[in-house]
Amino acid sequence: MHKARVLLGGCTRTWKAVRMASSGVTRRDPLANKVAIVTASTDGIGLAIARRLAQDGAHVVISSRKQQNVDRALAALQAEGLSVTGTVCHVGKAEDRERLVATALNLHGGIDILVSNAAVNPFFGKLMDVTEEVWDKILDINVKAMALMTKAVVPEMEKRGGGSVVIVASIAAFNPFSGLGPYNVSKTALVGLTKNLALELAAQNIRVNCLAPGLIKTSFSKALWEDKAQEENIIQTLRIRRLGKPEECAGIVSFLCSEDASYITGETVVVAGGAPSRL
Repeated sequence: MHKARVLLGGCTRTWKAVRMASSGVTRRDPLANKVAIVTASTDGIGLAIARRLAQDGAHVVISSRKQQNVDRALAALQAEGLSVTGTVCHVGKAEDRERLVATALNLHGGIDILVSNAAVNPFFGKLMDVTEEVWDKILDINVKAMALMTKAVVPEMEKRGGGSVVIVASIAAFNPFSGLGPYNVSKTALVGLTKNLALELAAQNIRVNCLAPGLIKTSFSKALWEDKAQEENIIQTLRIRRLGKPEECAGIVSFLCSEDASYITGETVVVAGGAPSRL
């Protein structure tokens, strides 16, 4: 009887260990020693993603168009003991993209992860009122720069035997926000860019996925929620009756960049509190 209890106890402990491992409870630093670039990462969703990747073991290079933003974010993240460096990068400028890649290579010797988060929205109004200049700016930054940023890191990822790219789009890709026509269109294009890049880069063991946040409470989205009545109207469309937090996007990105997602590519994950989405 004693022997049976010992065997049963051993089996129970083994099964518990298996369950904990499968749930990730006992795993530490799933991105250990990975090198990650995160664009537009000194505030909001980008900053939350950079923090989470570093917390999960990655060496992260952050960026922003303004040096003071980079300095502020670096001070905060490094004070938390995280391996984070940064540089100025306007993703619409080839020389800035090159400097961002060079920074990662010079400091860490390679690149494993790219999170493309940069976006602009200089327009609110009717689609028929959008000027050619506005179209150019939105598509240049929100779409073309994402493709070119990926192009810049692919050769370095190939040297490492593969990598992971996450493109940050929006639920606006599926369910457009009123008055934000060009922005909505650019985010829809990113879903297509994700699928095409995933198809082309699979042979190099580079996975490409997309994050589509809903209305997350950030300074970028402030115009959509600073009016309390408008915020309440939006909340009523959500199954989870509140707006999202940047940190609620970050864990998904870390997962998509990890080996736990090694069989996932070309997919878009919607993080939007149950808001309707379709395409």
